Amino acid sequence: MSRKKIIAGNWKMNKTPSEAVALINELKPLVANDEVDVVFCVPAISIIPCIEAAKGSNINIGAENMYFEESGAFTGEIAPNMLTDVGVKYVVIGHSERREYFAETDITVNKKVKKAFEHGITPIICCGESLEQREQGVTIDFIRQQIKIAFLDITAEQAKTAVIAYEPIWAIGTGKVATTEQAQEVCAAIRVCIAEIYDQATADAIRIQYGGSVTAASAPELFTQPDIDGGLVGGASLKPEFGKIVNYK
Repeated sequence: MSRKKIIAGNWKMNKTPSEAVALINELKPLVANDEVDVVFCVPAISIIPCIEAAKGSNINIGAENMYFEESGAFTGEIAPNMLTDVGVKYVVIGHSERREYFAETDITVNKKVKKAFEHGITPIICCGESLEQREQGVTIDFIRQQIKIAFLDITAEQAKTAVIAYEPIWAIGTGKVATTEQAQEVCAAIRVCIAEIYDQATADAIRIQYGGSVTAASAPELFTQPDIDGGLVGGASLKPEFGKIVNYK
């Protein structure tokens, strides 16, 4: 089956709200491509001005994180209904930086995925191995574990609409890119894992991105692989180059 590509920018902790609006206005004409879903995941403080700036364009605004409770004494966190109230449709969950610096685990990722689906937000669920894990030959085992726990108690109907982002940790922000063969191999293994959890129809429907130093040069080869359905793009999503990545054909 043909899956619509989804190309998302993860802005991380970059750009003030006014700078974010200026960047969206600069990128709007460059990313105009209705053949792919275009998402900018921006810092929480910039979500509202970015949604305003993106109005009338093909850009969807996503969040970089959210909490798994509805409300309460969770200082500094953002609830899912706060996101849906302003029109957020996507949220990045379990990015390796969240896991490394902010103590996120496979279990908290699963809680957030469940909560995202409860509120009709599409989760972009991140997985990926370290350099040590790749060198030890446990990449597929490790990622299968991340995926299986992330999808605990998620229905097949929900899973079909999820996005998975495979980001080898050793390739994030390092300039190292997994070879096309490495990226395709892991994305294919993720799809096999989803088929085992659910069925082939669910596996065929789910979109799997590659992330980790994606550039305009590497995008065309990556995005034409049978199991790679777009990218989660870091640094390059903050530059005009992102337009070339979106229009990779």
